[in-house]
Amino acid sequence: MKLALAPGFHLPDLSDVVQGVVVSSHEPTDRSTSYVDTGDLRLIRAGALLRHVSDEGWIVELPTGLDGPDGREESRTVLRVEGSAGSPPPAAVDLVRAFARRAPLVRVARIRTSSRRVDVLDEDHEVLTEIVDDEVSVFDGRRIALRFREATVTPVARGATDLATMVAERLRHAGAGRGDTRPEVVRVLGPRAREPLPERPDPDIGADASTRDVVAHTLAVSVERLVHHDPWVRIGRGPEDVHQARVAARRLRSDLRTFRSILDEPWQTELRDELRWVGAELGAVRDIEVLRERLGRRVASLPAREALPGRHILDDLDARHRDARADLLAAMRSERYVLLLDRLVDAVWEPRVGPDGDTPAAHVLPTLVSGPWKHLADTVASLGDHPTDEALHEVRIRAKRARYAAEAVAPAAPKRARSFARAATRVQDVLGEHQDACTAGRWLRNVARDAPEPVVFAAGMLAEKERRAANAARKRFPKAWRRLNAKKLRSWM
Repeated sequence: MKLALAPGFHLPDLSDVVQGVVVSSHEPTDRSTSYVDTGDLRLIRAGALLRHVSDEGWIVELPTGLDGPDGREESRTVLRVEGSAGSPPPAAVDLVRAFARRAPLVRVARIRTSSRRVDVLDEDHEVLTEIVDDEVSVFDGRRIALRFREATVTPVARGATDLATMVAERLRHAGAGRGDTRPEVVRVLGPRAREPLPERPDPDIGADASTRDVVAHTLAVSVERLVHHDPWVRIGRGPEDVHQARVAARRLRSDLRTFRSILDEPWQTELRDELRWVGAELGAVRDIEVLRERLGRRVASLPAREALPGRHILDDLDARHRDARADLLAAMRSERYVLLLDRLVDAVWEPRVGPDGDTPAAHVLPTLVSGPWKHLADTVASLGDHPTDEALHEVRIRAKRARYAAEAVAPAAPKRARSFARAATRVQDVLGEHQDACTAGRWLRNVARDAPEPVVFAAGMLAEKERRAANAARKRFPKAWRRLNAKKLRSWM
C-alpha cells in the first residue's frame, strides 16, 4: 500500500495498533538510481524499466502480460543483470532491444532516495509488517528539480494483511494521503512517459473506422505481441513465448496478404519476405518444442520397460532444440531483425494504404475475405474420398489464412465475421492435431531406421499412438468443415 506524505509528516506511534506488537526503527539509508531509456522513452511507455541502483546493480523490469492499458498498471518481472555502473551491460540491452530497437539508450532520470524502515514485530521479534518511508529527490544535472515523500506499507508475515491495513489506516489518520502506484520514474518524467506507443492497438476502434485505421490496428495487435514476447524468447521463459512470437509473425504476413490489394505492392512484399525469414527462425524452434512436448507425454505413458529407450528419443530432440534456439537468438540479435522491428512499427504508424485509405472500412474490407475463403473451399472440394496427409495439411493452411483474414477485418465487419473465424479455428485445430500426429509419426520412423532394437521397439509403440491420433482427427474433420461451410457464416463477405 502506497501513501503520500507531506514534507513535515511524522510517523505516528504504532505500538498500540494491536496488542502485543513491538515497533523497531532502522537507520536511514541512501541510494541513487539512474534510469536508462531512449530519448522518446520507448521502454517506459511499453511498461519496461532499465535502471542502475547504487546498492543493487543493474535491474531490468519487463511487463509480464499485456493486461495493462498503458503498460504501467500491469505486473512486471524483475531481473538482475551483472555489470558495472555507467553504460548498461550487453545482457541488459539485449532484453530491451525489441522496445528500443535502433534508438540509442541514454540516461533519462537520476533519483536519490533516502529511506527509513520501520518494522512491526510480534512478541517473538518476527517481522509482521514493514513501513518504508522514502524521501525522493529528482536531479536535473546537479540541481534538485523535484522532491516528494511517500510511504509503502507491506505485510511480511503470513496472515499479516489485516495488520498492514490497520497500520496504513493509522498513517492516514495522521495525515497521509493516497499514494501514487505508478513507478517513480513515470511520475518524474510526466506526460511524456504516459504517451501511447504507435505499436499499441487503439482500444476504441469501431465499425465506423477508416480502412487505414483498421489496417493500422490489425498490424498493431501482432506487432505489439511480437515485441512483448521478444525478451521472453531471449530469456527462454518457456515454449509459449516462442509460440506467441511465431503467431505474431505469421499473422503479420497473413494480414499483409489479406490487405495486399489496397497496400503499396513493393512495400508489403518486402515486409512479408522479412517476416517469412523471422517466422522460419521461430518455427524451427517451435516445431521441435511441439514435437518434444507431444512425445514427452507419449513416453510418460509407455510401460516401464520401454520408458528408458523412449527417453533416449527425447534426448535427441533436446539436442536439436538447443541448436535451433542458438540459431534463433543469433537471428534476433542481428541488425536485420532490429531493422524489421523498426519497419513494422513504422507500418503501424503509417501503413502505405492506397486511395481507399480514408474510405469507411466497412465498405472495403469484408470483400477481402472472399479470396481466402474461395481458395479454402476449392481445396476442400478437390480432396476426394481419401485425401492424403499433405492435402489435409494444405486445407489447414488455407483455413488459417481464411480465419486470419476474417479476424483482420473484424473491427469493420458484422458479428458473423467472428463466428466465421471461430468455425475456421475449429477446422484449423482439428487438422493441426492431424498434422502434429503425422509429423511425430514421420519423425519416429526416421529415428527407428538406425537406432538400437529397444529404441526401435519404443519408437514403434509411439508411432502407433500417433497413427491412431491422426485417424481420429481425420474423422472429426468433416463435421468441423460442415459448420464452417454454412452459408449463413459467409453472407457478410
